[in-house]
Amino acid sequence: MTDTQTNAAALSRRALLLGTGSAGLAIGLSGRADALYTAMPDAGRRGPTKGYGPLVRDPRGVLDLPRGFSYRILSREGRPMRSGGGPVPSNHDGMGSFANRRGGGFRLVRNHEVYPDAEFRVPTAGLETTYDPGAGGGTTNLVLGSDLKLREEYVSLGGTAINCSGGITPWGTWLTCEETEDRTGTNGYTKDHGWIFEVDPYDNRRNADPVPLTDMGRFMHEAVAIDPSTGIAYETEDAFSGAPLGSYYRFLPHKPRGGYGSLRAGGTLQALHVPGLEDLSTVRKAGTTFRGIEWLDVPDPTAATTPTRAQDYPKPITRGQKLEGAWWGRADSSSYFVSSFARPEDGSTASHDGQVWRYDTRRNTLTLELIFVGTDADDVYECPDNICVSPYGGLMICEDSDGENYMLGTTAAGEPFVFARNRQATTPGNTGELSGVSFSPDGRVMFFNVYDPGTTFAVTGPWRRRGGRRRGGR
Repeated sequence: MTDTQTNAAALSRRALLLGTGSAGLAIGLSGRADALYTAMPDAGRRGPTKGYGPLVRDPRGVLDLPRGFSYRILSREGRPMRSGGGPVPSNHDGMGSFANRRGGGFRLVRNHEVYPDAEFRVPTAGLETTYDPGAGGGTTNLVLGSDLKLREEYVSLGGTAINCSGGITPWGTWLTCEETEDRTGTNGYTKDHGWIFEVDPYDNRRNADPVPLTDMGRFMHEAVAIDPSTGIAYETEDAFSGAPLGSYYRFLPHKPRGGYGSLRAGGTLQALHVPGLEDLSTVRKAGTTFRGIEWLDVPDPTAATTPTRAQDYPKPITRGQKLEGAWWGRADSSSYFVSSFARPEDGSTASHDGQVWRYDTRRNTLTLELIFVGTDADDVYECPDNICVSPYGGLMICEDSDGENYMLGTTAAGEPFVFARNRQATTPGNTGELSGVSFSPDGRVMFFNVYDPGTTFAVTGPWRRRGGRRRGGR
């Protein structure tokens, strides 16, 4: 067999289903060809037209990538943190990337979705960056040189709970989100949880004495994306099952001009109402657009007695199961967000294997851009989670599924392709989910995590390459 044949044979049936256009993955994408571009349209035009080609089997058994691309492992759970303070915490999830202000290189702020039974908690003892010493989640900061070698690694927030994803602010900080509604006394917590916290990537003195951004709501947060022109933040709620399911929110800050600490001034939290649409799962056709979107004030953002999704609204709020990743699209002034999957047995009206929605702030419309429609087979592409808009056009999508997990991509024209395959097994037949994808500010490096075993990667290669076999691997 040739090298190409060997590589293709090493992939699971899911790669073949994608390559042949079988029922394992049906992705539809509507809108302008540049609808998913960032503020770098020139780079986008030089990006891939059909993907980056077949995956090459990694002899180390860690990560398969297309030919010409390579990865560097920056950090792994359990290993000593570069700057001291204990082992690298477990459960690497959402992450933001920033440019160093001097000397080149980059900084990362990484979430740790630590549950009470996690092997490696975020250290809190003696650290001023601690919110609740009874909780084990938080964030760590990584400082990289221009050669991508790790220079520093330290705790920037501790004592928070189940830090899932978050988002980058226009002023260069990271918002980390707690995916829980647990109160004082639960799991040994000494404070209520379910908040958003702001983390500074550069000055850890600012991260002392953490303050929850209470007006942004207390609920099962996943991710947040901010409109840099208005300061409005769009937030997803990852309510996994039961009634009622979660919603999609926006936060109107009192200080919209932004800056570190500006969100502490508070604002108004609102929930989504789409006329005629109470459950996002019922929409099955990519390109379906809803107009006349309304936003309803949340009566009690702190959820003192009732979860925000179950409070009394003048109209039905629009709901979705597992609302996960969020990203701001600069070129089209749109907020993208993901519904990872929907199942009637969990409370949804209909079933799907993943949706990507776009809220157009200028037109006040909501459009289903992508939908994953799988089969009953185990080996299908499903469960999109964290996403980012690539500086080369299209989306990069982290998969959080049973079985093998992949990094999926779409070109700016909507062609799907496979970019990476995680080979690290967590249990027999399963590999860890991918999470926290983002590109460096200069576009030359893609950073992301594997959740378990917690691993942070930097990937470099010929991002502007226009070739590649159709749909990433036939």
